[in-house]
Amino acid sequence: MSGYAFSREPKTVPLVATPHRLIQTRIPVPGTRAILERLEACESRSMQGQLPLVWDRAEDFSVYDSAGNRWIDFTSTIFVANVGHSNAHVTAAMKATLDRPLYSCYAYANETRAHYLEKLVAFAGRPFEKAFLLSAGTEATEAALKLMRMHGQKSGKRRRGIVCIENNWHGRTLGAQMMSSNLAQKAWIGYQDADIHHIPFPYPWALDGRSGEDFLAEGLKQLEAAGIDLARDVCGFMLETFQGWGAVFYPDDFVQGIERLCRRHGILLAFDEMQAGFARTGRAFGFQHYGVEPDLICCGKGMGGGVPLSGVLGRAEVMDLPEVGNMSSTHSANPLVCAAGLAVIEEIESRNLIAETERKGRLLFDALRDLQSRFPGRIANLLGRGLIAAVLIHDPKTGKPDGPFTSRVAERCMQKGLLVVHTGRESIKIGPPLTISDAALLEGVAVLGEAIAEVAAE
Repeated sequence: MSGYAFSREPKTVPLVATPHRLIQTRIPVPGTRAILERLEACESRSMQGQLPLVWDRAEDFSVYDSAGNRWIDFTSTIFVANVGHSNAHVTAAMKATLDRPLYSCYAYANETRAHYLEKLVAFAGRPFEKAFLLSAGTEATEAALKLMRMHGQKSGKRRRGIVCIENNWHGRTLGAQMMSSNLAQKAWIGYQDADIHHIPFPYPWALDGRSGEDFLAEGLKQLEAAGIDLARDVCGFMLETFQGWGAVFYPDDFVQGIERLCRRHGILLAFDEMQAGFARTGRAFGFQHYGVEPDLICCGKGMGGGVPLSGVLGRAEVMDLPEVGNMSSTHSANPLVCAAGLAVIEEIESRNLIAETERKGRLLFDALRDLQSRFPGRIANLLGRGLIAAVLIHDPKTGKPDGPFTSRVAERCMQKGLLVVHTGRESIKIGPPLTISDAALLEGVAVLGEAIAEVAAE
């Protein structure tokens, strides 16, 4: 983390009035500090640390505060609002459900659930045949962990090992944190599952001329040196579709090599699609960029259009491994979230958002490359696909990652009417709603350029 602390004192900033931005007060708006302090008094500290902006409402690709200031949103509330904030079709679907009325029915059947699951499985396509719905992404990765190990148990594996990728992130519950590799963040557990293993991530700067497949082979040798027999001791591979903090995709042959290994040894291949799914990358799901066919995908975030909805999809023989009642969740598949999820897919299809995201992605990255040409010493890498991007910022003197500078840029963007994802390290992530207009997208990149130039000049 950068260790940079955002100021809560209202600061006089240049006024802004464009078709997509409006800054007409000091920023943050007076009264922000008081609300943040109220939250700090009664809410866990883990929820702190974001840019000091108190959201009042959000519509499509715009966020507003109580004073009417308007921001272009490049966050989608961390890639949730894929079909736009407060999407009218999603809202209408939920209102119709509330008017029935039926809020929850646990595992009892309801027609909305049947309709949504049929639509979801059809949207996902081959080889997915069944789904299990949950409320949060970390529940979905936990469920996939369980399914992979149950499959290993059924197929007679000696051990039930799961191979994960270093620096991937899968959630904050116990199993999900075990599969993530950040040692400090899982120190609270007190032990490490001896059957969860990690191999290095193939960062572009780590390949050093090697192919993705060669890099994979070296990682697998580390497992073999530790006495892990892939055929007998591993039942699953779990991959975050791209490295979250920097939108870093794998080389295709790295992932394809894993798939071949899985097929050869009866291992399940699972993708954590939380950030990548539901058209975000210009594909229905991010794994489709690699030309592979996973056994399981874990979904969330953009899946519900703003309501808590997540799920695991897979082949029927895997999804049906748990006995009746062996895998359930109190709020799973309630009518409200199913109505919202169905409306999300309908919006993606009716508005052609997969193709539109691919097109807008080309527009975004062309603009970002122009920005990089203006700041070659500052912008070290541009990573991502579709409407998920990361701008990696380095110190031009040392060539090393510059987290504090990046945090200052994020704060300056906020003061100018642009909201970006602050990661706390050297990356600024960009992930606007997929419904953003071309003009707003390009205006946002221009504002980012202004912020970099101003902070660099200081």
